[in-house]
Parts: sequence; C-alpha cells; structure tokens
Amino acid sequence: MTPPPTKQGIGTAQILIVVAILGILGVLGYRALRNTPGSFLAGPAEYELQYRPADFNYNIDPETALAILQNPRRYRREFDELVHDINTDILRHVSNRLGLNDSLQQEVMLEYDRQHPQLTELYYQDFMRLRDTSAALYETWYDEGGQKVTEIFEEVASNYTCFMLNKVLAAVIRTRNGNILARGADVQNPCSIAMGEALRPLVARMRERAAIEDFSRSKGLFQEKVENVIGELATIEVRDKKGISKNLQTTIWGMNVSETDVEITALSILKVGFRLNEYFDLALDEQNKTVRITLPEPEILSHEVLPKVEKLDIGWLREVKGANIDEGVNALRESFREDALESDVMDRAKIQAQQLMETMFGPLVGNIGAGYRLEVSFRGAPERVTQGSLG
Repeated sequence: MTPPPTKQGIGTAQILIVVAILGILGVLGYRALRNTPGSFLAGPAEYELQYRPADFNYNIDPETALAILQNPRRYRREFDELVHDINTDILRHVSNRLGLNDSLQQEVMLEYDRQHPQLTELYYQDFMRLRDTSAALYETWYDEGGQKVTEIFEEVASNYTCFMLNKVLAAVIRTRNGNILARGADVQNPCSIAMGEALRPLVARMRERAAIEDFSRSKGLFQEKVENVIGELATIEVRDKKGISKNLQTTIWGMNVSETDVEITALSILKVGFRLNEYFDLALDEQNKTVRITLPEPEILSHEVLPKVEKLDIGWLREVKGANIDEGVNALRESFREDALESDVMDRAKIQAQQLMETMFGPLVGNIGAGYRLEVSFRGAPERVTQGSLG
C-alpha cells in the first residue's frame, strides 16, 4: 500500500528546516571562531587595550652584543639573532604594557618571526653603511670604537623600531579608523613606549659597557702618554725673598786691622709637584663606579736662587772671597727650603693636582656613564681626595 503523500511532504520539510538551522549555526560558529583572538582562523581582532604598568626586562648581554657589533661581518648570524632578541624583548614589553592577553602575545611573536628576515636585512645593510662612512672617526687618541658602533646601532634601531612595531601590531590587532581602542592609566602611543621604556634604556646599558671596555683598552695608552709627555707636573710655584748680612774682619795680635761688610739679598723660585714619569696609575672600579688616579707624593722639583749683592764695603786687606759669597747664598737656599717645607705648600700642591686631574680626566669619567666619579689619591698617603659624582 502506498503511504499517504501528506506524511512524505512533512518529512521533507522537516529535513529542510533542520539543514537550514544547521547551516545558520555553522555560519555563526565560524564567525565566532574567526573572531576569537589568537585562534587559527582569526584575523586582526578588535581589542580594547587595558594599559598597565610593566618593567622592561631584556635578555641581551651587553658585552656579547658589543663584540657582535664590532665584527658584524664575522658574526652575521649572531647579528641577526641580536636583532631578533632585541625586537622580541621590545614587543614583549609593549604587549605587557598594552595588556594583551596570552593568545594575542603569542600571535605577536609569531607575526614578528614571519617578518624578521626582511627586518634584519634592513638593519644589517643600514648598520654597515653607517659604520663604513664613520670609520675615519675611529682614529682618535681615545679609541671610541665600542661607543661609536653603539651609537650607529641606536640610530638604525630608532629608524625601524616604530615601523616594526606598527607593522606587527596592525597584523594582530584590528584598528578602528587607524586607531587602537585603549583605556587605563598612563595611556601612551605604543611607539613611545617602545622607544622610551625599552630601546633607549637597553642602548644606554650597551653604551655604558662600551665606554668601560674602551677605557680599559686605552688605559695603557693613557698612562704611557702621561708619563712620557708630561713627565713632571709642577702645580705650585713659591716665590720668596730673603737677605743676609755678613761682617768679615781681619785681626792681628787681637786687634781689628781691616773690616769688610757684605749684604746679600736673593729671590727664590721653588716649584713643587709630581714626578709622573716615576709613578702614575689609572684604574677603573666597575663595582663602585669609580676611576682612581694614584699620583706620587709631591716633592720639590726645582729650586732656583737668584742672588744680588746689595752692599759690599771691602777693607784694605780685601777679606771677601768667592767662597764667602757662595756660603751666604747656600745659607739663603737652605732657609728658603726649610720655610717651604714647614708651610702648607705640599697640601696645596695636592689640591692643585686634584683640580688638574679633574680638568684632564673629568670628561672621560663622565663619558663612561651616569654615577661614575673620579678619585685622586697619593702613593703612600692614607688620605684620599675624592671628586663628586660626574655625568
């Protein structure tokens, strides 16, 4: 017997309704999955950023980074890895500051890995071009090789950091009319965060390391030039004037038969300072951020006495002789030296040396980094003269 046609029609309609419902649910499910941030079907997600504080942490060893930057051709693969590590550290910090969830942060890293080969090639080509054109600047008394390559790398990184950041975030986070939705305290442009909170502190640490290495490498050259070129450092000149009178008599049988009066004055020019060709030490203490200069104890470097005979009344027996004049001048010389040594001339020489070392080496110490200071001490002396913080 043939079934009633009305039952067959009802069954077909039900099937069509079920298929339509399943189709609608499938489309809705696809759209929901596609718009889930970090899912494999997701495109750029519209995301309202929740700004939050975060410290910048980097995994870059400044000493290793400098070795790579000073030999980029030899360490090309390491150069690419350095660029990768720096940029991913920056992206990680910016992601934390923007409050991106874990899935979006993972997508940010994956997106950068896709763009890294192109970016690192741009870094390398620009770095080599600027480094080659600056090579003539390396020939200086103080070798600034490490600091120079650090400055060049900072220039290159500054040119590409914002470009890299915008390109990666735009591929992960949907913008609204070119803008990212954000709220929270201390809302800043992501580029400002990357440059001010990440790149500049990182480069500053590299620059300080470069200054330390440059100083250590050039320390021997400094000492050699100071010892050979300066030799003796006169810091104090003492001028004085003294006089002496002498009466010479000739007696016969206890009677004065002839008498000569001599009056001598003398100008003394005495120089006190340091024999740097005998000792001069320059040392860097990284732990205490101190550059120590040790000088020998001050001493009299030269002493010139210019005598003048003010009065000479010679008796008829002419008692005065050359030895008498020399004896008077020598007596004046000894008196000048005793007066100088009993005065504060040695302490004043140390103060002058401290000020002179500050003038000579202060810019160098300040160039190493903020907080570094210069200390001047004297060999064999317990006291130490310390300069304030530089930089």
